[in-house]
Amino acid sequence: MKIFDPHIHMTSRTTDDYETMYAAGVRALVEPAFWLGQPRTNVGSFTDYFDSLIGWERFRATQFGIRHHCTIALNPKEANDPRCVEVLDVLPRYLAKDGVVAVGEVGYDSMTEAEEKVFTHQLGLAIEHELPILVHTPHRDKLSGTQRTLDVVRESGIDPAHVVVDHLNEVTVGLVAESGCWMGFSVYPDTKMDEHRMVSILKEYGTDRMLVNSAADWGRSDPLKTLHTGKAMLVAGFSQSDVDKVLWDNPVAFYGQSGKLMLDPVPGSTPTAETFEGNSVLRGARK
Repeated sequence: MKIFDPHIHMTSRTTDDYETMYAAGVRALVEPAFWLGQPRTNVGSFTDYFDSLIGWERFRATQFGIRHHCTIALNPKEANDPRCVEVLDVLPRYLAKDGVVAVGEVGYDSMTEAEEKVFTHQLGLAIEHELPILVHTPHRDKLSGTQRTLDVVRESGIDPAHVVVDHLNEVTVGLVAESGCWMGFSVYPDTKMDEHRMVSILKEYGTDRMLVNSAADWGRSDPLKTLHTGKAMLVAGFSQSDVDKVLWDNPVAFYGQSGKLMLDPVPGSTPTAETFEGNSVLRGARK
């Protein structure tokens, strides 16, 4: 099974995760910019993080045979903090970088006016830079949050084919399916979506415009949930070509709209002594 995980936060994962993901068939991924786990206090915290996404993390992934891409944005959770909003001024120079395949994550967390202002601004950046956009839907009051999300997307004038609305569930998928936007699902061990519910949604809505991800953030999560979903699809009677479409072809089609995907195979999956700015994933020879 060949897998492209369209939303996974590898900054929060270990090298063991990269190894097991490669063994499971993951050959490419997209890492969206997200929150730190604690409040950021200045714009420099963002720029250091963005630099790591387009530098160190891309290098670390290739050491394990995986092509790494990212999305760049001010995320909804931090859009309410005045110390963070100034980062909007530096986003354009990162959106032009190689391997940055979308604006994201953007959208709502607590449905505040500040979040909506930042959301609208970043929709404009996506249009200006001709990039797709990854939209986060709130974990609380998800139905009204998704409805308002789609209203703002529509008002922005962006092509819905350039938008993926993520973290959907049975309550919200129908709204997004009707909108023409892509539908994103985060499959987790305990919360959000599981692989069996995901299969039921695919049976009802089909495989077009569907993106399945593991997200794998700071909390309890599983970077192999894409693999588990593919296996559950096969057990449920989907064909291998259906699985390939959901786990590879669809992410390539969506993020390929950026013109910046890097999908040529990485030579080898065993870490080498190669370094990035003097740093290696190796820690010296064993005696």
